[in-house]
Amino acid sequence: MLTLSLFARLEAKPGKENEVAEFLKQGLQLANQESTTPLWFALRLGPTTFAIFDAFKNEADRQSHLNGPIAKALMANAATLLAVPPVIEKMEVLGAKVSA
Repeated sequence: MLTLSLFARLEAKPGKENEVAEFLKQGLQLANQESTTPLWFALRLGPTTFAIFDAFKNEADRQSHLNGPIAKALMANAATLLAVPPVIEKMEVLGAKVSA
């Protein structure tokens, strides 16, 4: 069962909204390569506000993701694409339904 998650809120710099959207779409390729990240979403919350939500089976998997290629790419591009540093919150999953 997925018990832990991350929610990262991203605010694009003015004029960088499309670049942030494309960056997140490309992130799906990296997420698909992470065997310890079974659930990953890139979201657009508003015109300039984006988010990443992912969930994990345990803390080791969550830490692996935080030290992985998506997090590294996000931090490497944050100053160029984002108006403020990303806000990343650790959360507990109380219930989940996942089906295709």
